[in-house]
Amino acid sequence: MPKLVTVAVPCPLRRGFDYLWPEELQRQAELGMRVSIPFGPRRLVGVIIATNSSNDIPSSKMKAVLKVLDNKPTLPQDLVRLASWAADYYHHPIGDCVQQMLPVVLRKAEQAKEKPAQYWQCSTQLNQLPPLSTRAHQQRSLLSIIEQSGQLSRRQIKDLGYSNNVLNSLINGGYLAKADAPLANATTAYANKPTLNSEQNVAVNAIAASLGRFDRFLLDGVTGSGKTEVYLRAIEECIARDEQALVLIPEIGLTPQTLHRFEQRFPGNISTLHSGLSDGERLQNWQKIQSGEHKILLGTRSAVFTPFDKLGLIIVDEEHDASYKQQDGWRYSARDIAVKRGSDHGCPVVLGSATPSLDSLHNVAQARYQLLELRERAGGASAPAIRLLDIRDESLNEGLSKSLLDATTRTLDAGNQALIFLNRRGFSPQLQCHSCGWLANCQACDAKMTVHFGRRELRCHHCDASESLPTACPQCHNHQLIFKGPGTERLELSLKHHFPDVPVIRIDRDTTSAKGSMQSLVDDIRTGKPCILVGTQMLAKGHHFPDVTLVGIVDIDGGLFSADFRGPERSGQLLIQVAGRAGRADKLGTVYIQTHCPDHPALQALVNNGYQPFAQQLLAERQLFSLPPISFSAVIRADATTLQGAEEFLTQIRTALPVGDTQWSIVGPLPAPMTRKAGRFRSALILQAERRSVLHGHLHLACHIADQLNKPQNLRWSVDVDPIDLF
Repeated sequence: MPKLVTVAVPCPLRRGFDYLWPEELQRQAELGMRVSIPFGPRRLVGVIIATNSSNDIPSSKMKAVLKVLDNKPTLPQDLVRLASWAADYYHHPIGDCVQQMLPVVLRKAEQAKEKPAQYWQCSTQLNQLPPLSTRAHQQRSLLSIIEQSGQLSRRQIKDLGYSNNVLNSLINGGYLAKADAPLANATTAYANKPTLNSEQNVAVNAIAASLGRFDRFLLDGVTGSGKTEVYLRAIEECIARDEQALVLIPEIGLTPQTLHRFEQRFPGNISTLHSGLSDGERLQNWQKIQSGEHKILLGTRSAVFTPFDKLGLIIVDEEHDASYKQQDGWRYSARDIAVKRGSDHGCPVVLGSATPSLDSLHNVAQARYQLLELRERAGGASAPAIRLLDIRDESLNEGLSKSLLDATTRTLDAGNQALIFLNRRGFSPQLQCHSCGWLANCQACDAKMTVHFGRRELRCHHCDASESLPTACPQCHNHQLIFKGPGTERLELSLKHHFPDVPVIRIDRDTTSAKGSMQSLVDDIRTGKPCILVGTQMLAKGHHFPDVTLVGIVDIDGGLFSADFRGPERSGQLLIQVAGRAGRADKLGTVYIQTHCPDHPALQALVNNGYQPFAQQLLAERQLFSLPPISFSAVIRADATTLQGAEEFLTQIRTALPVGDTQWSIVGPLPAPMTRKAGRFRSALILQAERRSVLHGHLHLACHIADQLNKPQNLRWSVDVDPIDLF
């Protein structure tokens, strides 16, 4: 009988494909090998997911593998098994799952040629050179890091947030010299380790004791409690066992500051994986972890699929963050995949957050996770005082109340810094004609265009469509246009008007899009000079600004009345995370929250009792209504050029599913709250069950039904298991 292999092919079909393994290949087929195969009229790169397969198709009608692309398997067997598990769990084509586990370079038949890395070290003449200017903050900072690390590659310097201009200035000034070869992995003892408090010691000891076996920890630590130091000490214990550690962070904006701390402790021993790397750089870092050359991988969501030589510890920082959930294509949760990988490798998984997700708190209550608490702020810092500002009937100045402006004045006069938070970028979320009432709506979405005044444009934040900012109403040609509501750009201009002698630093997606811009802004803040920070949720995650003593939250009300049942949870997490930026060192902090709903029970619970009682109250409500995480849910979404087309497709699925079973329920088709997005109409079926196995049984049947239906060419559909958004 001819030998067969099953290959995962990058296509939308939910199955592997059998191919003949020709004898002329003169080698044995192995799981995880990349192969070139014919697929219709094309040649594709697939990955072997099973060998010695059998089927009922005559060999004369089967196609054969054309070429083997690897000398040894690219994907180890544990990742091949993980891909199969994930394809079943998320009801997604296995070919796409396997494809996303590979760096882009390895998805092609030819590999890119990688240039050898250039490493830089301090010049031997450093002590004879004049000191750098006190105004050259970035050059001084980078030089200090390279002195501590011994040497850094150009890529590592870029990852830390420093531009080529900063590096080249040090090179041209003679402060840095090119290294002949990279140093061996350093195990240098770091002399300035902070002293752990009793809670940190308990956490480190518990994690260290679990090394070598699968265990799950929820590290619930208030903002500023030293969670990162716990991570670093646990990683030290892991490396001492000659094992590797995976550290996931929610977004690329946190990479430079986190990498800086890790490079100080583990110089030359860290690889990074994130969207800011080139394809060749991603491959190189991926291979350094696979070979065991580097012991630590620091990365965003997709880094969870990296092959490790000897994985011994997994850390998921800010585990509650929605960024860990992929929102298109294969809708996996990197946090949940991390727990699965810990189980597969027999190593501990640490989920850390100041505002744990209700999912993780429920797992603690069910004794699935072990709770480690950090209630003390590191260095003895006190938690900030939180005050609600009732702005009903108050005259606001560009969205800012007099109380908040007065508090900002007092903060600056005391030589400290203030942070004003508004999770809405742009100048204004709405442009309207004062004469006829015309609104600037997006032509492709059921949404209003946001005004970006500095760029003189209107932009849709949902489909990214843009057009020039009009000088007159396109309907009645009146020139009196009004801007309704503030965004961060408008707040920045207003604060510059109120405080003309103080720097106002805006941090949002618009001001941090250029490479190195985020690090440059953070360096300006960390000079300690009085200034005002204005920004979105980019400021809420993980940043340490020791001189910020005032946080003003301009608008928190929207999330409290969200159509999604998770709205209050997210708003509470965001509020606590932002509030935690105040008073992180030896200075007392204060948080002012502007609200039109000061009596809202969620706000009252957060302000008076803190996050834990608030979360327990939400869990009790979820229990009452049997909502996740008490139950399990999935969403089947469809979008088409007409709403009728999307709803008819979902209706056919619902009609074909069995009824009368009380163990599960189905709702819909329901149009999404924003029904039209990017010119397409969206609808959804929501499935819910008390047992996970029941939910997946019906999902499997629903996918089988959907695959058999005749669908219009313009229709797209997807499955989202454990969704964080219902629409």
